Amino acid sequence: MATNRAAGAAAGKALGARFVTYLESKKNLAGSACGVAGLGLGLAGVGGSYWPVVVAGLYGAGALIAPPETVAPPLYPDAAEQLGLVREDFGRLREYLAEVELPPAAGGKLAELVELYAALLDPGWVADALAADPEAVHSLSRAIRLDVPECVDTYNRTRWWTRLTPGGESPERHLERQLSVLYGEAERVTAGLREAEARRQQTHTTYLEERGRS
Repeated sequence: MATNRAAGAAAGKALGARFVTYLESKKNLAGSACGVAGLGLGLAGVGGSYWPVVVAGLYGAGALIAPPETVAPPLYPDAAEQLGLVREDFGRLREYLAEVELPPAAGGKLAELVELYAALLDPGWVADALAADPEAVHSLSRAIRLDVPECVDTYNRTRWWTRLTPGGESPERHLERQLSVLYGEAERVTAGLREAEARRQQTHTTYLEERGRS
């Protein structure tokens, strides 16, 4: 019984909220304005005894022609804001990596990868160019937040099991391969930014040459 009463009360509140929302809606306001106009016509004698029908018809017409209510779309961080969040995550990643031990070969490859990430995220014109490319920001974010931690964590876990049951390709080799793939992705991001700047330079050269000929 208590559950039924609670459900009934909730439904009543929801219905009341929808009613209040409709009262404040553009459709009701437009319909009411037309209805008031219809009431004025009725008082002036237009429509005779059918003036309530005229009022109702004008209200309905006003409600129909009113523009629909629109809901504001959700706001998400733009690329520059996202890059700031990625930079914070990168700081946490570096703290995590400082606490793990890796074999020399993988450790060297990881150091190169981290150095490249740092160069891309360093505040300045390079980071500004990166922020202008949402796909590049997404790629870098995915690598920092997911890929690199996963590579290191799975290496440490697999290495422990390998000590119990040796055999197969070594975890160190897998880690090196993973980091090489991530470094290649970071290089492609860097190359894309470089090409964008080269296109910008070429565009400006073309503009200046055309302006000089005119």
